[in-house]
Amino acid sequence: MAAPQSADMQSVLHNNIQALVDHRREQEQHRAFQDRIAGVISRFAGSMAFVYLHLAILIVWVVLNLGAIPAIPPWDPSFVILAMVASVEAIFLSTFVLINQNRMAELSERRAELDLQISLLNEHETTRLIETALTERLKVSTPADDELPQLAQNVDPQAVMSQIEQVSKNQTKR
Repeated sequence: MAAPQSADMQSVLHNNIQALVDHRREQEQHRAFQDRIAGVISRFAGSMAFVYLHLAILIVWVVLNLGAIPAIPPWDPSFVILAMVASVEAIFLSTFVLINQNRMAELSERRAELDLQISLLNEHETTRLIETALTERLKVSTPADDELPQLAQNVDPQAVMSQIEQVSKNQTKR
């Protein structure tokens, strides 16, 4: 008897995971072009390839501007241009990182809302199950009896996430 329950639990788990993955993929597809670019730049700026590239550029810049290769005249002997380029780059990189952090904070807030909603549903279902167990034992009827068929159904995570987003959009418009 335990095997059918675990197989059912596995299918519910698989369906929930797939719904979350599909939802995340859909959210990524609906992101604005600018947000996608900011994400790509932020990911690249946070990689070792970015560090190696900048290290190589810095070494070449310094070597060439110290006059190590006589055929190439120094164009920035005091490294003022290098400092300016690095400052401008830092400004843009910090902006891209902030854009990406804002997006991540928004996603985190949505996950927290989903967690809260699931917890509230779980609490409601648990309360109804306890009430049902007590009413069966006492052989009385309550309004919770009408909810039993709904409680027996699995909650569709995609529907919950969509409803949370819809309510959030409606509140944002106000």
